[in-house]
Parts: sequence; structure tokens; C-alpha cells
Amino acid sequence: MKRRDFLKTSVAVSALAGISPLSLTGSAAESDKTAREYYEMRLYRLKSATDRGLLDGYLEKAAIPALNRLGIKPVGVFSEIEPKEGFGIYVVIPHSSLETYATTAARLNADAEYLKAGADYLETPKANPGFLRVDSWLMLAFAGIPKIELPSYCQEKKARIFELRTYESHSEVKAQNKVDMFNAGEIDVMREVGLGPIFYGQALIGRDLPHLTYMTSAENLEAHKKHWGAFGGHPVWKKLSGDKQYADNVSRITSRMMEPAAYSQI
Repeated sequence: MKRRDFLKTSVAVSALAGISPLSLTGSAAESDKTAREYYEMRLYRLKSATDRGLLDGYLEKAAIPALNRLGIKPVGVFSEIEPKEGFGIYVVIPHSSLETYATTAARLNADAEYLKAGADYLETPKANPGFLRVDSWLMLAFAGIPKIELPSYCQEKKARIFELRTYESHSEVKAQNKVDMFNAGEIDVMREVGLGPIFYGQALIGRDLPHLTYMTSAENLEAHKKHWGAFGGHPVWKKLSGDKQYADNVSRITSRMMEPAAYSQI
């Protein structure tokens, strides 16, 4: 598929999801600092927690180093502390553009170092696959947090936990409304109370549309609960949550507490 055709298709998908085509492509006036990233989030579904060795080896030794050589970083790898729907490995991959997202697979397959380092996983026999199936989502970063942010404890690879939350909406308009609510001050409050925002993404492609997904962090579960308590009592949040223009914009919330892989860059 030619790049022009790919972009046209992507714009069509974004329109169906209730996203302005201009917000998808961005404007020429956007600086590198404010240009929004795209996030590919993968869920590698596995049989059990003990069945992850082949995948971990591939991600740590082959995939992440190769992605980094392409300028794609930081790459996050996480597992759910108490899995709700079976065990799996979540991988978050940031892209600077749709073109980067579209061409990454081909560039990896042309990387001899990647193919050699990942041979055990990439060439595994059908009787011993590295995963059951892979689910994938493509998301556009919110204007209020256009790029991944890493608190100091993430940068220094200290003990840390993450919460991955997905907000589903009953219509495309309400899904966009919830994104607007985050940009109107909700993200700023989360930063202020120490919830450690990592990324916020509006889903363009994937199952369970329309929805948004975001990740927050803390040094431990106790601190995370404390930060959420401060958020709930914050006057700006109370004002936003009581504003009728933001009523009924979420139909379902799914929360997953996550821990990073030892080699995760987030």
C-alpha cells in the first residue's frame, strides 16, 4: 500500500472513531515538542506466567534493541499483577508518525542483527509458539500529554507499579468528549497529585471501540492509592466531574494494575 493510500485509510478510520482528520495528521505549525505520538499497544496472550521465557528473550534481546536503533523508544513491557482474562504480556511502542508505524515491521525484517538475536523466537516451530495470539491497538496521544512522560523513579528504574485504565464510551461523540475533559484539566490534576501520568491514547484501531486508554504510575501500591484519594478530592476534578457538558461520556472502565519487566524502558 502506498503511503498516500495508507494515510487516506487511516483518516477514514479516525473519522469513524469520532476524531478530526486534522488531529490525526497534525498541522505544519506543530513543533516537535507538541507533535503528538502514536502508540501501538500489543497484548501477547500466553498459556501461563511460566510460558513467557521465549517471548521475554525476544523482546529483551532482539525487538527492543532493534526498535531503539530505529529511534523508537522508550518501549514498555508489563504484566498484570492479578490477571483478569488470562495471562499476557503488554508492550507499548511509541511512534513519531503513522509512516513510522507502517514501515517498522519491514525495517525490522531487513535488520540482520535483529533476525539473528531473535532467531529462537522468530523461527520457533509450530509445536512451541512464543504466544497464543496477539491483540493490537493503535492510539493517538492526547494534546494534553503529546509524548510519553517518565517520572524520576521510572527513569532510574527504581521499584514502581503502573495502572492501565481503559474508558469505553457508548458513542463516538461521547468518546471525544471524554478526551476533551482530560485535556481541559484532568491530566493536569493527575500530575499535581502525583499520579505519575505515562501516556494517554485515543484508540484509532483495535477492538472495543470507541475508547481511550491511559497509564499512570507510582513507586508502590500504597502511594498510588493515596494519590487517587487526593485526585478525588481535588477542586478542579470536582468541578469537571460536575460539569453537565461532560455527563455520561464513559460507559465502562477497566483497570489493570501492572508491573514492569526487568528490561522495560518505562
